[in-house]
Amino acid sequence: MNGEVKAEAARAEEVHLQGLPGPTHTHAGLAFGNLASMLHRGRISSPREAALQILENVRLLRSLGLEQAVLPPHERPDLEALRRLGFSGSDERVLGAAGRDAPHLLAACFSSSSMWAANAATVSPGSDTSDGRVHITPANLVGQFHRALEAGFTARVLRLIFADPARFVVHDPLPASLELADEGAANQMRLSAEHGGRGVEVFVYGSSALRPGRLPRRFPARQTLEASRAVGRLHGLEGRCALFVRQNADAIDAGAFHNDVVAVADRDLILHHELAFDDNGRAMEDMAGALADCCGRELVSVKVGAGELSLEEAVRSYLFNSQLVTLPDGSRCLVAPSECRATPRALACIERLVSDPNPISSVRFVDLGESMRNGGGPACLRLRVVLTAEELDGCLPGVRVTDALCRRLARWVETHYRESLGIEDLLDPSLIEESRRALDELSGILGLGSIYRFQREAG
Repeated sequence: MNGEVKAEAARAEEVHLQGLPGPTHTHAGLAFGNLASMLHRGRISSPREAALQILENVRLLRSLGLEQAVLPPHERPDLEALRRLGFSGSDERVLGAAGRDAPHLLAACFSSSSMWAANAATVSPGSDTSDGRVHITPANLVGQFHRALEAGFTARVLRLIFADPARFVVHDPLPASLELADEGAANQMRLSAEHGGRGVEVFVYGSSALRPGRLPRRFPARQTLEASRAVGRLHGLEGRCALFVRQNADAIDAGAFHNDVVAVADRDLILHHELAFDDNGRAMEDMAGALADCCGRELVSVKVGAGELSLEEAVRSYLFNSQLVTLPDGSRCLVAPSECRATPRALACIERLVSDPNPISSVRFVDLGESMRNGGGPACLRLRVVLTAEELDGCLPGVRVTDALCRRLARWVETHYRESLGIEDLLDPSLIEESRRALDELSGILGLGSIYRFQREAG
């Protein structure tokens, strides 16, 4: 056995850091390889509905007994990025020139993609790391310009939330290189006996300079083996408790731009499409062996075959992008997007899963249509962080969700967010001021201080 299995796991729970969309949430179709994003390019969005849908999902998860916290939107538009790209003058002149000469860059600098918090970072709980602290590495997201803008602010926010150096380490993002392309926890799964016990961290990658393999032909692979190994080293993960598995190139070409579109795990359970991994049988054997060695637990593998649900249907319904959670009574629940009910074979698959003798005993459907139209389902919207009670108490208290905070955030959204937003509205200078007023109030609500550039410049 590689390493001793701890006799008793520390009491810990999985906290969901839920991303909030900003006031500039649009359907700009920026994400190449994300079929829903590409399909809905140019459609009118509803920033208000997007935010309220996510808050309703947060309320549902709280009602199920799951700890929730929120991550704030980033400042958008990112006028500093546009100025670095050569657009100068007043804010209004910058908007006009960028809209005329580089509308794609303008849309990218308005993007609210930080709402998909699964891409914010990779997290290793203290039970997995060599120094016993929670390690967090913000993703560099270098594969796409609109997401690469997020890394610096994400690191700043995470360092505010997880500020105690005795309990937490927030690393810098990996160097901004395609060879080290890192898209965060959307390509990481954690297997364990209990949340507080030692776990196996499974990193799923699509390409590697050092380990050549079959590459997708239609869409790019966004996570590299080199990035995943670097994160594992930074986090002090050892031996068999860090596992590196290659994603199936066909899944990427079908629109599974991240692993969490075709696989999801919770403790000793993994729900996956049979075409999720390059060699699915070998991948399951490796995961089972690592879980047995590190945790003394047998892997429960729940496979969905291509005959039951094609890759195309899996991507369209986002079944595997459901949140798979353990409830306080120990049962497992699948929190699935409502699109699964609109996809007959996905619904039939879920009904089979719930009725079969496996740990998934219930399903709850959530309406996240505004997020889904940009290609982000329930799992995309949350960053999972396993924390002991002491670690949770050491986090910034203002971001932890209570019923009162949910109500206050809903009023905040209804006050500041537009009901509808089109791409042409990005040229409206008043949208800048609207967004700044909203974020200025939010930073106060969450107790984050002056975290935004416009706040610091005004001070």
